[in-house]
Amino acid sequence: MARTAGPLLYAWSMVDPEPGADALDLPLDAHLHTDLSPDANVPLDAYAALARTRNVAELAITDHLDFQPGAPAYAFTDYDRRLRTVREAGERWDGRPAIRFGVEITYERRHEAAIREHLRRLPYDYVIGSVHLARDHPLASPSTAAAWAATQTVHTASAWYWQEVTDAIHSGLFDTIGHLDVIKRWLAPLYGPFDYEANAAVYEPLLVALVESGAALEVNSSGLRAELPGPYPHPGQTYPPPAAVARFHALGGQRGVAGSDAHRLHSFGAALDQAYAAIRAAGFERLAFRRGARPVTIDLA
Repeated sequence: MARTAGPLLYAWSMVDPEPGADALDLPLDAHLHTDLSPDANVPLDAYAALARTRNVAELAITDHLDFQPGAPAYAFTDYDRRLRTVREAGERWDGRPAIRFGVEITYERRHEAAIREHLRRLPYDYVIGSVHLARDHPLASPSTAAAWAATQTVHTASAWYWQEVTDAIHSGLFDTIGHLDVIKRWLAPLYGPFDYEANAAVYEPLLVALVESGAALEVNSSGLRAELPGPYPHPGQTYPPPAAVARFHALGGQRGVAGSDAHRLHSFGAALDQAYAAIRAAGFERLAFRRGARPVTIDLA
């Protein structure tokens, strides 16, 4: 199924609870969007203040970057402004929390050469590669989704997504792949629960490719804040731990990371402790990922 061109959809339905006063006591939130993303409204310092209050030691600021002309983050802000904003915040907060300069790049194979050149020229601390839904794709609108889905099986409806994710992994460009199976967000209301067990043949080659690539598996807690039973990747019926995360570990995957994918301040750290619990339950004893060219490990004790 070919992907429909057009602006991309990566704003989530915000159903998150307000954060409580309790400390999270977590080492890292590796997926955060500030007001330098077109779908977020949080000044970076607001995240840093909450992180200090709630004892989150490190933040990766991963604002969106698109390579499709006309897409929301195609020209929303420039590299120099994003770099300056993050580095100046890092100095202001003096390592409490540590603040890293990351990016979430929307991957499309047709733009891979441009993405590769961008990453060759311009350094980041941390790079997420994600596949997002075009705003003019039938799944993006309730007014068109049901009629379109009636002409598709769940496999044909999602084939374009899995192929783009596979290509993103094989590109070798990214430190991690964001919200590995977020397509289920749009599939579940139309086709019913999207369990790992029923779709193991889809997940398996992705997980094998991820292991072989050396990129980290992201456990993204935003699924726990939506009308879904678990994080991305999907838990399946063996939660906890998420079956896809456990399978990645069983296949030899050694790199895993967790992020909240917050776009609003009340989403900061929301369900992130559950993402950490899922990583531990799958057998991981530490977070491990590439930060640029440098491998990083963080004990989960």
